[in-house]
Amino acid sequence: MTLLTGLAYPLLITGIAQTVFPDKANGSLIGQDGKFVGSRLIGQNFSKPGYFWGRPSATSPRPYNAEASSGSNLGPTNPQLIDNVKERIAQLKKADPDNNLPVPVDLVTSSGSGLDPHISKASALYQIKRVARARHMTEEEVSDLVTKYTIPMRFHFFGEEKVNVLELNLALDKMEANNTYNKGV
Repeated sequence: MTLLTGLAYPLLITGIAQTVFPDKANGSLIGQDGKFVGSRLIGQNFSKPGYFWGRPSATSPRPYNAEASSGSNLGPTNPQLIDNVKERIAQLKKADPDNNLPVPVDLVTSSGSGLDPHISKASALYQIKRVARARHMTEEEVSDLVTKYTIPMRFHFFGEEKVNVLELNLALDKMEANNTYNKGV
């Protein structure tokens, strides 16, 4: 029984996964220049003005720590959560003081896992001016890239449109490296 359930079955399932779903079976890793730079499934901490910022992470001892996946467990009336949200709004306003759009909730609250790699399309649209200004691109160029990397709602009515932050930021870096944008602004 040990050989059957401890060896044969795991090897069979691993073989099927590697054959049928190799990308997913290997962690949905994203490579660039022959190196792995991240996973489509785990967020990363971006804080420079020229990058799109993801959802805040509540993991410790560092943000987006996959070994310590957890939410903050702070309820909506908890003073610490309220202070955290106010602080994040202040950071967003400081980074882009001319932005008068309403701040999307997913830019100021962490997800249940603390590892969410996506932001809503509204959160990406909120950040376009800051990213375009920092990269010396036009807002239209950045907006077009956001549109290109927007993942539609499932079956066109479940959930909301979202954007994978790592993939979008890597596309920005690639555009800059290839000088495929206008250097407008």
